[in-house]
Amino acid sequence: MKIKDFNIGQNNPVFIIAELSANHGNDINIVRETIKAAKRTGADAIKIQTYTADTITIDSKNKYFKINQGTYWDGQYLYDLYKTASLPWEWHPEIFKVAKEEGILCFSSPFDSTAVDLLESLNNPIYKIASFEITDIPLIEYIAGKGKPIIISTGIAEITDIELAIETCRKVGNNDITILKCTSAYPADPTDANLLNYSRH
Repeated sequence: MKIKDFNIGQNNPVFIIAELSANHGNDINIVRETIKAAKRTGADAIKIQTYTADTITIDSKNKYFKINQGTYWDGQYLYDLYKTASLPWEWHPEIFKVAKEEGILCFSSPFDSTAVDLLESLNNPIYKIASFEITDIPLIEYIAGKGKPIIISTGIAEITDIELAIETCRKVGNNDITILKCTSAYPADPTDANLLNYSRH
């Protein structure tokens, strides 16, 4: 399977991916309706995130794990936030099922190997590497080894990080790599989004 098999940039020059992200108040009915709404509004795919609080961080009340960056989540600890916001793994089969019924592609960003194993059991068709995971070389190698198309976000990356991630995929024979230019600021100021950053690639 290749990225081109999903008709991205071929006859369909615009491929819209809707981000489902968190668990929407821990209400799976809202999740179902969001997938359906994404389809109705013209999205070609919906992306989720596959992690638990325990697989993405540690339960620490250390000041370094407390959010204090001028965001909506300021004052919360990372573990507590991720525990509240994570998409329950037991919902994943239902999410993929609803997406298939609606005729919309569903895929995920995993954050550790156990998430990859879960997604493989659901025939996840594309893997998205979050920009904060671009230096997790063992994870990238594990994902690339599945032989599926990979989209790599580059929001926090240096050029050397991007090159190493690509090299890691190619080392295990996976050349179906899409590099996604993104800006890891929420919301991002337009002056911080410079597409010329990667012009030499």
